[in-house]
Amino acid sequence: MRPTPAGPIEHLDRGPLTRDELAAVIARDIPAGSYVNLGIGQPTLVADHLSPEDAVVLHTENGMLGMGPAARGEDIDPDLTNAGKIPVTELPGACYFHHADSFAMMRGGHLDVCVLGALQVSQHGDLANWHTGEPDAIPAVGGAMDLAIGAKNVFVMMDLFTKDGAAKLVPSCTYPLTALRCVSRVYTEYAVIGIDTAAGTTRARETFGTTVADLAARLPVRFS
Repeated sequence: MRPTPAGPIEHLDRGPLTRDELAAVIARDIPAGSYVNLGIGQPTLVADHLSPEDAVVLHTENGMLGMGPAARGEDIDPDLTNAGKIPVTELPGACYFHHADSFAMMRGGHLDVCVLGALQVSQHGDLANWHTGEPDAIPAVGGAMDLAIGAKNVFVMMDLFTKDGAAKLVPSCTYPLTALRCVSRVYTEYAVIGIDTAAGTTRARETFGTTVADLAARLPVRFS
């Protein structure tokens, strides 16, 4: 890897990252002692990369604090799942509560970080992650709107480009919005990208297997 002058670190020796590798990067960046919600899909992988020393408390919108990594083999309990119905483990001190209480935690500003998937993120931090707008698409908003406006920090974990090569980091979202100016950081297989929601600018913190200049040539946003 090599640092660019007064800028991001370019990891030219590895990348693009796998989803598990990216989940490990996100886990590394979550401050110790945080209360965190992991959204359905890719973000659930982050739980597998947190250690007890991190003292991170995972919250699920179906009513649990103290969730552990995904359950496997004999550890699987069909009554113990996350919001995506994936079997999970519980850590010492875990507790359970009503769905309504869980949403009160989300809406009341009690979560330090949430990690969500996305269809698009704009350079202003606008989030679109529940519907493509297509007539035959199945909407799936869930608790994303509550998390996006309630968490103190919103991290997005997503692929940077679609299968057709179109960027998912865009000047403005074309899909139905989940929330406005809420995303502070985007984690992708090619880069970790910070967003200045007021200025509408994006800036690489780290890149993986590519340079900032090469990414800037592929992204239709103000990127440096």
